[in-house]
Amino acid sequence: MTRSISLSFPPSLLLLLILLLVLGLSAATQPPFACDPGEKTTKDFPFCRVSLPVAERVRDFIGRLTLEEKIKLLGNTAEAVPRLGIKEYEWWSEALHGVSNVGPGTKFGGEFPGATIFPQVISTAASFNASLWEQIGGVVSDEARAMFNGRMAGLTYWSPNVNIFRDPRWGRGQETPGEDPVVAGEYAARYVRGLQGNDHGERLKVAACCKHYTAYDLDNWSGFDRLHFNAQVGCFPTAASRKVSKQDLEDTFNVPFRECVLQGKVASVMCSYNQINGIPTCADPKILRDTIRGNWRLNGYIVSDCDSVEVFYDKQSYTLTPEEAAASAIKAGLDLDCGKFLGVHTGVAIKRGILKEADVDRALVNTVTVQMRLGMFDGEPSAQRFGNLGPGDVCTPAHKELALEAARQGIVLLKNRKASLPLSPHRHQTVAVIGPNSDVTVTMIGNYAGVACDYTSPVQGIGRYVKTIHRQGCIDVACTSDQLFGEAIEASRQADATVLIMGLEQSIEAEGKDRDGLLLPGRQQELVSKVALASKGPTVLVLMSGGPIDVSFAENDRHMAGIIWAGYPGQAGGSAIADILFGTHNPGGKLPMTWYPQDYLSKLPMTKMDMRSDLSKSYPGRTYRFYNGPVLYPFGHGLSYSKFVHTIAAAPTIVAIPLAGRHQGSHNTTTISEGRAIRVTHTKCNRLSIGLHVDVRNAGSRDGSHTLLVFSTPPAGVGHWAPHKQLVAFKKVHVRAGSQERVDINIDVCKYLSVVDRSGIRRITIGEHSLHIGDIRHSISLQAANLGVTKS
Repeated sequence: MTRSISLSFPPSLLLLLILLLVLGLSAATQPPFACDPGEKTTKDFPFCRVSLPVAERVRDFIGRLTLEEKIKLLGNTAEAVPRLGIKEYEWWSEALHGVSNVGPGTKFGGEFPGATIFPQVISTAASFNASLWEQIGGVVSDEARAMFNGRMAGLTYWSPNVNIFRDPRWGRGQETPGEDPVVAGEYAARYVRGLQGNDHGERLKVAACCKHYTAYDLDNWSGFDRLHFNAQVGCFPTAASRKVSKQDLEDTFNVPFRECVLQGKVASVMCSYNQINGIPTCADPKILRDTIRGNWRLNGYIVSDCDSVEVFYDKQSYTLTPEEAAASAIKAGLDLDCGKFLGVHTGVAIKRGILKEADVDRALVNTVTVQMRLGMFDGEPSAQRFGNLGPGDVCTPAHKELALEAARQGIVLLKNRKASLPLSPHRHQTVAVIGPNSDVTVTMIGNYAGVACDYTSPVQGIGRYVKTIHRQGCIDVACTSDQLFGEAIEASRQADATVLIMGLEQSIEAEGKDRDGLLLPGRQQELVSKVALASKGPTVLVLMSGGPIDVSFAENDRHMAGIIWAGYPGQAGGSAIADILFGTHNPGGKLPMTWYPQDYLSKLPMTKMDMRSDLSKSYPGRTYRFYNGPVLYPFGHGLSYSKFVHTIAAAPTIVAIPLAGRHQGSHNTTTISEGRAIRVTHTKCNRLSIGLHVDVRNAGSRDGSHTLLVFSTPPAGVGHWAPHKQLVAFKKVHVRAGSQERVDINIDVCKYLSVVDRSGIRRITIGEHSLHIGDIRHSISLQAANLGVTKS
């Protein structure tokens, strides 16, 4: 006997149940990218067999494609191959400091309304905390995988940007780890490891991409733009200009990319728009095929910046026909085109005989191999290692807390007159919060960001400590009018302390927009000075920016109690700024770039690529390594509410450099000016390092984190072209008040105590090297082992 059961639901509840059922079925039945177990015609293909080696699977897959199908896979929007069960795939996604919706591969909505947006890279670099960089990468890839599982994102992310912040006006300097190649290289390796997962062997969590290779650091300045710029040494590039030196490429521009590939094991490198010495980077076999894939042995693919191939044909007139452009790019080593150019013109190039189908096959081997390593040919994502990640793994409390901690660690205290900071909620019960950036949210996340989980603006953060009087002072950062000055000045007279939150935003510095100068925009400086003069209590200037700002007026103003650089501090920036102001967090950030006076710019155009100074032409050089003139704040500057004292507990004074095989003997050394140097390739570099033991004592009354920066100066007589000094190691250490911690530092001799000669050859200079750690110095003599010297 069968009983009939009748259930009755209100119409609204019934509609909800139906909607939930549809969503659940939709999520459960969405097909995988490839090798769907339900597809009987494709599931048994060798390329779908997970048990086979990846190379064998890739070879099988490409062998089944027609030429027409192959060409359709050369663009960022790779077309579907229905007969093989392959879905369309969008390669372009971004994750510079959080999952971003800049690229078409990622979108927000539904169960994924936002993602954790960390501080902009320049701010995170200021923490000088390598483990933090890797940790952030791991969180970003967790959220990226979760969104991929929810069909809202891809698995290939064209991040990070590891170009050198060569010129302080560059609008995209904010995206980079700063001006030092050692810091940029370490950041590249660590962030990439976090993104890709460094414990999965050949398998990838997501695929990262280091960009923009190489010598790319101009967007739009004084009539020169990135689409037409031919990066050459010389004041304004002309056909007669000297070339970008091998020296600058080897010891500055290429360093972060080399580290990204060799140490980070990145899955992709992006070539840039610009030419180098008359050859577009995306068409130069020497820097793509020979260097990235040959010397560095990239295990991954090379992608163009968007429309770069079309640009060097159409804008730069590098080739006569579009098919010649397509052929030159692919033969140079390009595997994937961000754009449609290769998809349109590659077939014609093959028909003309200037490109072979085998060249296309080589490109596809590199892209498809990465997809295989990501598990995209392994069937249903939910059955794979990261298949359990979902909406509950995005914007978690732990992720938000890490974003806050990253913002705190990246804030730099530039000035603290008479120890006026931190402010006290007891003495400063009312604070005037003034400035165009005082109540911003989106400004705090900079560019290449997504939709943040939530925000805490500066005035909100300060309001959690004390009562605030909020006045804009300027309508926006352009600050063209003094209309709001009066009420801002009056607020500062009433409050116990005043915090001015000024600076820049994306209308001033951004992709496609370089700055004209280093001063605060419009009438911001006037507002700051008038408020500081009128303020009843201490006045603190907080700066939001990606690049340096000449605030000499505030540094020299006795009415200005303190200056803080917050960078672009991410979604939790307001809370972090407040925590620094009121001493809940002891500042420990250091500047990852030099802050120059405005006058510095009068001596060099952005287009002059030389890193080294040329005093005969009144050219001052670039970055702390080669510029020795006046600065506002030097690279590595950053104050604390504590005082840290360094003592070298143990360090060698003489180090022997062992020579390799047939190179043993005095004939191996080369004279450089008055000194001698040995080719790095002629030494036994394996495990050749210097160990330092440094004691760091916190002599203050507050616990704090301290960044230990170790610089090296090469022996006298090496030549003016060698760096004045070079960062060779850095480490973050937390020291409780009144206590001491020992820090172990290992310096790779071949990598960090070498210099690059004018021919681009890296050499170890023989003689006395001076190590600088804060105010202390230590000399180490490097001597060739064949001269009878032993390490002590």
